[in-house]
Amino acid sequence: MDSPAFDLAFEPAYGQAVPVVSGVERVTVNNPGPFTFFGTNSYIVGSSSVAVIDPGPEDEAHFQALMAALGRRAVTHIFVSHTHRDHSPLSRRLQAATGAMTVGQGPHRPARPLRAGEINPFSESSDLSFVPDIAIGDGETISGDGWSLSAVLTPGHTANHAAFALEGRNILFSGDHVMAWSTSSVAPPDGSMADYMESLDRLIKREDRFLLPGHGGPVAEPATFLPALKAHRLKREQAVLARIRAGDQRITEMVKVIYRDTDPKLHGAAALSVLAHIEDLLERGEIAADGPPSLAALYRPATPK
Repeated sequence: MDSPAFDLAFEPAYGQAVPVVSGVERVTVNNPGPFTFFGTNSYIVGSSSVAVIDPGPEDEAHFQALMAALGRRAVTHIFVSHTHRDHSPLSRRLQAATGAMTVGQGPHRPARPLRAGEINPFSESSDLSFVPDIAIGDGETISGDGWSLSAVLTPGHTANHAAFALEGRNILFSGDHVMAWSTSSVAPPDGSMADYMESLDRLIKREDRFLLPGHGGPVAEPATFLPALKAHRLKREQAVLARIRAGDQRITEMVKVIYRDTDPKLHGAAALSVLAHIEDLLERGEIAADGPPSLAALYRPATPK
């Protein structure tokens, strides 16, 4: 299999708490878009005392829906998979209302330093104010009333991305690292393709029964979906390498061919994905560039050693 079977079937049920499995409910924000699908999923984990995963953007209707879904239940922890503005900002208001502790890998940061003259295209999408009360490390576990969540650090989409494993259930809350409806965006300098692929390998080695992502429905068969997703990424890498070997020097030229069947409105995001692949290929010595890698740089095949 060289392409994952993406699942576009999803009913967001805005404003409602939807039972997903025993002890897990989903409330979806009404913030649909090309990168959010039908919207951001917030999860409530537990029974009498709960954790909330990815409270979402600052959105009044969603805040009221979450509070209604929580009812009289105490919220002890608010977990944040990463610090994009569609996932973390509502944590502040939810914390003020519940007194819960916030949990995340750490504050927002780029995967690498910005180069001279470089502008971060996703700076407006990043929640720079979020600082978790608990900076959770890889494999560390936080427990509550009938639930335990362990951090599985998965940098790539962002440098501080974390998934959370529901212990004893073989369920992983995968954030934006792996989703059933689409591939995740990996855009430098916030994202790193090398990190993303290493994180994907981590999940492939796990034995999760299914994944609950930050957007869209569950990944029902991770054992087949994850290797197919990796193959899809590697195929895209080979397409980039093939275009450079065919004589394309600029990312814009590559995007026109590789993403010819994609809505041109998404070509800007596609260019950043190509840049992520190029940075990885440069690091591995597969290609060469005239100066530091960027959207405007010129690329060529590496000189054989």
